[in-house]
Amino acid sequence: MGTIYKRGKTWWIKYYQNGKPSYKSSESTKKMVAKRLLDKIEGEIAQGKTPSIHFDKTTFKQLADDLINDYTINGKKSLKRAKQSVNNLQRFFEHYTAQAITTPKIREYVGMRMEEDISNATINRELSALKRMFNLGLQQTPPVVERLPHIPMLKENNARKGYFEHGDFINLHKELPEYLKGFVTFAYKFGWRFEEITGLTWSQVDREQWIVRLEVGETKNDDGRTIYLDEKLKSVFQHQWETRKKREIITPFVFPNKNGNGRIKDIRGSWFKACEVAGIGRRLFHDLRRTAVRNMVRAGIPERVAMMISGHKTRSVFERYNIVNDADLKQASQRQAEYINSLTVTDTVTIVDFG
Repeated sequence: MGTIYKRGKTWWIKYYQNGKPSYKSSESTKKMVAKRLLDKIEGEIAQGKTPSIHFDKTTFKQLADDLINDYTINGKKSLKRAKQSVNNLQRFFEHYTAQAITTPKIREYVGMRMEEDISNATINRELSALKRMFNLGLQQTPPVVERLPHIPMLKENNARKGYFEHGDFINLHKELPEYLKGFVTFAYKFGWRFEEITGLTWSQVDREQWIVRLEVGETKNDDGRTIYLDEKLKSVFQHQWETRKKREIITPFVFPNKNGNGRIKDIRGSWFKACEVAGIGRRLFHDLRRTAVRNMVRAGIPERVAMMISGHKTRSVFERYNIVNDADLKQASQRQAEYINSLTVTDTVTIVDFG
């Protein structure tokens, strides 16, 4: 049985769990407050539960560290994004305990991020990271959090209509630095992700058959991928190979950085400058991925094959990138009109007067 006792003017409790004594201040000068706290703790222990006061010790920082550790040891490709989410969450919850992170506080955080003009999609990724923190805490033995608070997610509109018409791409291509021209051409043709192209090495290229391969585990969705280069890209890769041989420092990357001695890391400065000079407005590199999908579908490539080339695992995401623009809608209207005009009336038509 536990006991209550005084330290100075404050009442403390002593209780036992698994035969080991623990001590806790009631933070009150009233004996009855300490008695109620002891009864509560002993009741939870009798039910086989971890005393709820243990969860008071768990901090946001502890949950965040556990999340990053989980992503690290499991080799998750989204580790960088998880760290970004944690950094943003930390600005608000840094001095909070897990118990203090309630649904109203989470709504406050969402409000703060919305005032900063952050997209719903980005906020949802941060909320998902917070939810993962609590789930990891619940999975520990014993658990370090008492419950998972309700975390309301925001409605997203993921359909972005950013893409390149061919003329826009040609204008952009002219204004890009030389080291980015082949890099961007490859993205325009096949719609690979930025990291997949920057990480492409010559060991993944068969220069006899002009085949490029990503092995299982080298892509975002862990699937392998094989593509055959067309004549334009054959010349691009041949140029990259010949340029590589002339350099003093030999790099394994097909599309190395400006200095030719390592991997491309950030092209935003050169990219946005080229967009401005080309007069095409502010575009995103990811718009090339959407454009490649749309162009493949328009070219009559079966969707299953197009998905294998671009690396889309689920049809829902692929369909979101298969953008329809005004020209598509106009063409559909024209084709429908041509079809209707080609029909011949073979049945006798009776005009009925409904007046």
